[in-house]
Amino acid sequence: MLRKILNYYGEKDEDIFFAIDFEAKNHFISPLSNLPKDILFEIEAKKPPKNKKIPYKKTPINFDRYKKAFYEVKEEIKKGNTYLLNLTFPSAIDINYSLKEIYLYSDAKYKLYFKDQFVCFSPESFIEIKNNKIYTYPMKGTIDAKIENAKEKILSNEKEMAEHTMVVDLLRNDLAMVANRIRVEKFRYVEKIKAGDRELLQVSSKISGELPKDWNKRLGDIITSLLPAGSISGTPKKSTVEIIKRVEGYQRGFFTGIFGIYQNKTLKSAVMIRFIEKSENKLIYKSGGGITIDSDLLSEYKELQDKIYVPFI
Repeated sequence: MLRKILNYYGEKDEDIFFAIDFEAKNHFISPLSNLPKDILFEIEAKKPPKNKKIPYKKTPINFDRYKKAFYEVKEEIKKGNTYLLNLTFPSAIDINYSLKEIYLYSDAKYKLYFKDQFVCFSPESFIEIKNNKIYTYPMKGTIDAKIENAKEKILSNEKEMAEHTMVVDLLRNDLAMVANRIRVEKFRYVEKIKAGDRELLQVSSKISGELPKDWNKRLGDIITSLLPAGSISGTPKKSTVEIIKRVEGYQRGFFTGIFGIYQNKTLKSAVMIRFIEKSENKLIYKSGGGITIDSDLLSEYKELQDKIYVPFI
């Protein structure tokens, strides 16, 4: 159904907004001309209004629960059922701001406020299509920008290099399902992103492929073939997703899904990370990180906590 709906709008060449959950079971698609007022989004967002620093409290998932899942993933890696798995969990967050206010004041490249159900302020692109070329920009590897020689340390870290290389290889293969002449245009370049009151260095790569001129008629085929995003699932994708469902033990929902727009025969989209969801009048922040054979338990648990932030300026 999802594939058919997207193909329908692509064939009509109609401008649309879309949001698709992690398992591609639930989605929301609307013509941009008729987008409900309780959905707000920005792609390649401008800087928000400056705001005073807002305190918030986070209560990460219990360490023993994380430890159990972490070692289950490690066992699956040893068995060869996965090589890289993005392990995530929900954490409670207390903040005296509404989801809409968080959206308005957060500083991120991609932002979405959805029907007072969730908000995300993501730094990560999913795919971009322009001039009959498709691009993806996998992000893997972060480090606090204040650390001495941070850029050199993150780029020389063997575990981070292996994890990033696996994601790049996965996404090269993904793009090859829908495009031709796949190439890695830039490998492991570093960008600075805002993480609450800190700045992080984030490692990304740029991969491209060529599409036929009438690619919009296959809009749904292209998008659904690439789901879920490799950077927030793992490799090999099919078996890794099954492991994720078992070891995480909760529904990701729209977290780590995608949202974007098709407009003027151009597609721009983002992965829904840095994600706060309303649940029974409480706010839940979902976060995590990639696990490989070389991952360290305490470091990964810390990374899950470090990614719980609201990027106010």
